[in-house]
Amino acid sequence: FSLTSVMLCSFAPAKDPNCPPLGLETLKITDFQLHASTAKRYGLGAHRGRLNIQAGVNENDFYDGAWCAGRNDPYQWIEVDARRLTKFTGVITQGRNSLWSSNWVTSYRVLVSNDSHAWTAVRNESGDVIFEGNSEKEIPVLNMLPVPLVARYIRINPRSWFEEGSICMRLEILGCPLPDPNNYYHRRNEMTTTDNLDFKHHNYKEMRQLMKTVNKMCPNITRIYNIGKSNQGLKLYAVEISDNPGEHEVGEPEFRYIAGAHGNEVLGRELILLLMQFMCQEYLAGNPRIVHLIEDTRIHLLPSVNPDGYDKAYKAGSELGGWSLGRWTQDGIDINNNFPDLNSLLWESEDQKKSKRKVPNHYIPIPDWYLSENATVAVETRAIIAWMEKIPFVLGGNLQGGELVVAYPYDMVRSMWKTQDYTPTPDDHVFRWLAYSYASTHRLMTDARRRACHTEDFQKEDGTVNGASWHTVAGSINDFSYLHTNCFELSIYVGCDKYPHESELPEEWENNRESLIVFMEQVHRGIKGIVKDVHGKGIPNAVISVEGVNHDIRTADGDYWRLLNPGEYVVGVKAEGYTTATKTCEVGYDMGATQCDFTISKTNLARIKEIMKKFGKQPMSLSARRLRQRARQWRQQR
Repeated sequence: FSLTSVMLCSFAPAKDPNCPPLGLETLKITDFQLHASTAKRYGLGAHRGRLNIQAGVNENDFYDGAWCAGRNDPYQWIEVDARRLTKFTGVITQGRNSLWSSNWVTSYRVLVSNDSHAWTAVRNESGDVIFEGNSEKEIPVLNMLPVPLVARYIRINPRSWFEEGSICMRLEILGCPLPDPNNYYHRRNEMTTTDNLDFKHHNYKEMRQLMKTVNKMCPNITRIYNIGKSNQGLKLYAVEISDNPGEHEVGEPEFRYIAGAHGNEVLGRELILLLMQFMCQEYLAGNPRIVHLIEDTRIHLLPSVNPDGYDKAYKAGSELGGWSLGRWTQDGIDINNNFPDLNSLLWESEDQKKSKRKVPNHYIPIPDWYLSENATVAVETRAIIAWMEKIPFVLGGNLQGGELVVAYPYDMVRSMWKTQDYTPTPDDHVFRWLAYSYASTHRLMTDARRRACHTEDFQKEDGTVNGASWHTVAGSINDFSYLHTNCFELSIYVGCDKYPHESELPEEWENNRESLIVFMEQVHRGIKGIVKDVHGKGIPNAVISVEGVNHDIRTADGDYWRLLNPGEYVVGVKAEGYTTATKTCEVGYDMGATQCDFTISKTNLARIKEIMKKFGKQPMSLSARRLRQRARQWRQQR
């Protein structure tokens, strides 16, 4: 369908920086504020007409990927009620998110109203303006209004659409709400912050400068370093926050936050930059909670794992990158799922009990094929692995976007015949607690009234989910971290909108601030201790096991931390050349790990080896000694 009686116009994609999105994508605009002339079915109703909304796998009656009109004619519309007078400045549109069909609107009119009955179309000297819409279903198209219009309601009226499809749209509206002290609804939902932080999106250069500023403000507790380079040669910078930056202190656990593995999921990046500013300021102000955390923990903050991808998303802007621009590395790799699949090695070994190749339940080595130069592994992934192996991290969170949930391992299903199945680690209860500690202190994650971002409602598990029960992924950073190192890692999805407008950052900071701090504090939950020899020297690489939990950890410089929920545990230690030891350790409900030290002595064989080595002799193994005795007896008998 096309219209020839009015002029078709396309306006330059330059947003009024003073008028942000109203919040269809961020869900600030509720389902009750969206209306349409008709809908093909409930799952394609007006409430699904939100920018970047994703369809469910089955594209079913409840969760589909757009608003789709019930009829294809020029009388269809979708309408937004801003609930107050608003200066409307622009419209962003997409087609329907679908694997199976192609539907988008190619042109449309814009109308405004103060009462939803009398409507005024956007006009120019030639008549009603017809705005140019989409030419495919995923890339957002922005049209600025020729002049801003003040009204309460705005309506989009499709005039033409893809000839082999039907009328389907996702959209966002740009507008500035006008001051209205009498509007209780708006005042009730306003969010302000008292923190004096730099609330803006930072490109690579600005991110680096902010880190330098924090380091200059707090030189005694911060250090800037890099863990490697991106595909395009950008350094992967991290900030360490500790009372003794630059060194691992015996008895002090190491924690990490990383963000931006998907370059277009930028909220996590900004939250980490805000967190480092906040911690510096609060430390200087003498906030006892922050001072205690910094003095007892070595914290590492890596805000941008994929700076190349971020650069692509940043250039497009917060609403115009679509769902995936900048997600992958420069060479097209998804960092989050680019780690070695150690799950399969472990499970195959467990299933084949008579297998000669036994795989340990922890510190599983990386397969040789993964280490070869020909393996499809991003340079960023290799840098993260080297960093994980170098520092004895205890707990970590990787901040992601596009959802509002905390996902814990395993991320991969054990059965090859399933795509979704709850797959717990031996530490499932601990992981569930860690996930809940973040979700329950977030302002929205556990809010039963909250609308699902896209298709999944995570309320039944209080804003948390087992990764494999959501969707299976091989080679995730969470599974790798658990099976290859001591570190328990979780994925924290911090918002429905991957790239929120700058104006949303203060509210997003308020949503996540307490959670970010509480989660770091969990590194002090469980048991900790030092494994020493009889001379008081720490024994590195000693294996710490907990009875009933089929997952061990190892000591760093003799010191260790084992995350556990409250309870009584039988803890064992073993190290090559030393006697084994066990003791009962009790974990209480108060914050602070229970001290559980071990002193172990060398075995008799180890002592003999040490003595003989000192005198230049090697101890003879028992089997070799028997063979020589038999040979001597055989010669004597002859």
